[in-house]
Amino acid sequence: MKVLLLGVGMQGKAALHDLCHNPLVTEVIAADRDKSAVERYVRERGYAKVTSAAVDAADQRSIDALFAEQPAVAVDLLPVDFLGAVARSAVRHEVHLVNTFYVVPEVEAASKDAGEKGVTILPEFGMDPGIDLVLLGEALRRMDTVSEVYSYGSGIPEPSAADNPLKYKITWTFDGVLRSYKRPSRVMRKGKVVDIPASEQFAPENVHIVSVAGLGELEAFPNGDATQYAEFVGDKTHLAEMHRYSCRWPGHAAFWKKMSDLGFLDDEPVDVGGSRVSPRRFVAALLTPQLQYKKDERDVAFLRVDVRGTKNGRREKVVFDVLDKKDLATGFTAMSRTVGFTASIGAGMILSGEVSKRGLASPVRDVPYEAFVAELARRGIAVNVSSGAWDA
Repeated sequence: MKVLLLGVGMQGKAALHDLCHNPLVTEVIAADRDKSAVERYVRERGYAKVTSAAVDAADQRSIDALFAEQPAVAVDLLPVDFLGAVARSAVRHEVHLVNTFYVVPEVEAASKDAGEKGVTILPEFGMDPGIDLVLLGEALRRMDTVSEVYSYGSGIPEPSAADNPLKYKITWTFDGVLRSYKRPSRVMRKGKVVDIPASEQFAPENVHIVSVAGLGELEAFPNGDATQYAEFVGDKTHLAEMHRYSCRWPGHAAFWKKMSDLGFLDDEPVDVGGSRVSPRRFVAALLTPQLQYKKDERDVAFLRVDVRGTKNGRREKVVFDVLDKKDLATGFTAMSRTVGFTASIGAGMILSGEVSKRGLASPVRDVPYEAFVAELARRGIAVNVSSGAWDA
């Protein structure tokens, strides 16, 4: 079956590699703004079943022309700005779709016709969101009642590579990282929804330390809206706590709290010698070249889903941990593996019928846990599970 891959960047290259090794896939149309770069990469890798194509994501007609090739499923790894255009084209051409971003209104609107046309739209299917949501779904199924949910995600350099003042390097666009640092967060504390302004997410009262076996201590700070997944708890709810965190090496939060307070994350341009410059974009341009990995350095991807409640009348908790590192043999970073491989797995599970929901699907409830974890394991990505009594 034919698969359309939109975007052949860092995560897209991993997805392309994985799709080329899926026996269900007979052809991959790999589309990017720079077609010649894709062609060179495909030749270097020796991928036999790839057709390269150019796409201008800002032009709906360019996207439509690729979907008119009638792939069975598309994997969208283009920037977030183009989610709506891709989703509309997928539904119009009756092509299943996987992406790695949170559901945006444009995708939700497009999905209203998807079910009637027999089309699956599987969003939020990368690392975080993605793997974490499948794990959350399984944790909820293992509990009779749920009181507390904690989710952690991190992409950081391994200790030996954390050799700059920030102890941080880039496996995605740094501008995207900075945009997430100015996004407000929402959690549930003692049964009440609490909004945390972007300016306060790095404040000491919102940061705590988490210990990770095989890695050490990381600091965790709020990340986005944790409460949006409360609906999946459903009739199991005795929900008092629901939290979602990003993790970095200690000291990261204190640094960015100062930067935020001083206005370095602001979008409003300031005058610099007669030119108008956005502080955030300046910071991204200044630091991006300084935060690159060397060829022999590895990044680390970490996920934890910690759910607490009751099972058979007893207080129980279940904790899922994922810890992955760059594969130096293939060159794929841990972030590329956990995002790109996961998106490819999603496409494969739609092709195989393991994901059968039509319309807007959710990793929490519509992706079979055992089958998904088995696919991760085949790629060397392990999910470790622990459970036991929980002391409130």
